[in-house]
Amino acid sequence: MVAGPAGSELRRAVFLDRDGIINESVVRNGKPYPPATLEDVVILPGVKDALERLKAAGYLTIIATNQPDVTTGKQLQSVVDAIHDMMRETLALDDIRACFCVEGPDCPCYKPKPGLLTEAAKDWKVELKQSFMVGDRWRDVGAGQAAGCTTFFVDYGYHEDLTFTPDFTVSGLSEAADIIISGRAD
Repeated sequence: MVAGPAGSELRRAVFLDRDGIINESVVRNGKPYPPATLEDVVILPGVKDALERLKAAGYLTIIATNQPDVTTGKQLQSVVDAIHDMMRETLALDDIRACFCVEGPDCPCYKPKPGLLTEAAKDWKVELKQSFMVGDRWRDVGAGQAAGCTTFFVDYGYHEDLTFTPDFTVSGLSEAADIIISGRAD
């Protein structure tokens, strides 16, 4: 914990993209997509352990994910809810925040905008400048930077430009957790 305004204690968090960080993305033509069903969800190797280590070190673990396929009709809300329920039950997660908007100027939560992170920070009393964002797309890095977090990028070689420069490029959540817990990212 870090000292907050008027002596209050603020917490540190690790914000995590969902698809590609927690679970495998479905990659088609060099672009990642979310799993279509609960049965399609494959938790990536090392994720369960990395989340448990982060929690044991005192960090909040919060998923911050764009899920616009619900709004566009490509994904059912009930499927996303089932995926999130399974993750809450099986992984060391404090919260899951999802933006269902399609990118546009009126939505403050669609990454790379920082709304998912800033709203969670208010609710959980998080010091964003002492927190981290781990993601596999430029939008994740952008949201983390806009919120004031240290950013970690997992480079899967997707066919898209990395618009923002991350603080760290790592092989996955396990390596990011190692760096965070060791204090090398502070």
